[in-house]
Amino acid sequence: MTYTENVRLALQSIKSNRLRTMLTALIIAIGLSALVGILTTLDAVKKSMTEAFSSMGANSFTIRNRGTGIRIGGQGNRPKPFRSIKYEDAISFKERLNTPATVAVSVYASGGATAKYKTEKTNPNINIQGIDENGLGAQGLNIGLGRNFSATEVQSGNNVCIIGSEIKDKLFKEDSPLDKIINVGNNRFKIIGVLESKGQSMGMSGDRSVYVTLLKAKLINQNSNPSYTITVVVPNNDQMDNIIGEATSEFRNIRKVKVAEQNNFEITKSDAVAQSLFENLKYIVLGGIAIGAITLIGASIGLMNIMLVSVTERTREIGIRKAIGATPSVIRKQFLIEAVIICLIGGAFGILLGIAIGNAISLMMSGSFIIPWQWIGGGFALCVLVGIASGYYPAKKASKLDPVEALRYE
Repeated sequence: MTYTENVRLALQSIKSNRLRTMLTALIIAIGLSALVGILTTLDAVKKSMTEAFSSMGANSFTIRNRGTGIRIGGQGNRPKPFRSIKYEDAISFKERLNTPATVAVSVYASGGATAKYKTEKTNPNINIQGIDENGLGAQGLNIGLGRNFSATEVQSGNNVCIIGSEIKDKLFKEDSPLDKIINVGNNRFKIIGVLESKGQSMGMSGDRSVYVTLLKAKLINQNSNPSYTITVVVPNNDQMDNIIGEATSEFRNIRKVKVAEQNNFEITKSDAVAQSLFENLKYIVLGGIAIGAITLIGASIGLMNIMLVSVTERTREIGIRKAIGATPSVIRKQFLIEAVIICLIGGAFGILLGIAIGNAISLMMSGSFIIPWQWIGGGFALCVLVGIASGYYPAKKASKLDPVEALRYE
């Protein structure tokens, strides 16, 4: 008997037992949707993070007073903080670094502020950041309306600002915000620019930020000892290591670090942050695979149990088929193919459900929508393996039934 005939017989059996098939397929679908859903979510979040970091520019590095501290799993120890990078240190570095790189200095001035214009006001979730004339480019931000800070405004600490698109939509509706005066916290600023919308990345939104000149941020900063961040944008990646060496040497001189002492600051490449995140995501991937595997093991046990019940219910049918010439091999193949088809039906539904759940969670986390082709292919392959593993013992049991005893059943 050909495989085509076995498939036809398996489909006939499935049609004649729709409820049992549906319940069995549902068990497989739940198990596979858990696995595909978790892995789809992780792939979507990874893609979102990749886009977020690539928009910031790969050819850059950052000087801070401490490491990024991004860690998932492991010991969870926070990186050692060094003394804060002062305004004077950052400005001195910017003036003294003699390379073709562009240096941007920034500082976090305040969080949880409210922006007001006339009777309109935002929620108290506005961040105030101080930047210089190179700050927007270093952060991958673009001006959508108006202009950037001039070098003179940055040095003078003028009361001017650039706002995120969400603030513009909230305060000004259809009006132009340019040259309007807004209150942010206890300060008044004249709007000279509006940023293009960037949306959220990993739960944070630049659209709800107000950017002020660096010196002005120094004057209004709520932190008595803020640490400034220095971002160095390199023309091309080939020069990265050389410029990092120059920057390290120059900043050690500025910070008066002795020859035998280690750096009292951290230098981090922009792509190193992304790589650190991706490296730590492997713990979540392993956890997701473990959860999905446990669920699938339970599903395969359920499928084996139902197939054993099916063999018992169809003992007389097996006896008739053997009596008219069906060999044990044919019977075994029929039940194996039936188990695999049931798994594929459940797997198809489970994969679709897993992709939908994974992308829904990703979109809730401001991630992106993806179709994980590798998990789709892997999911169907897993269905075949689960079908064979779960159906082999029931199929073997069916093939070994004595035809005479089987015909006398019931």
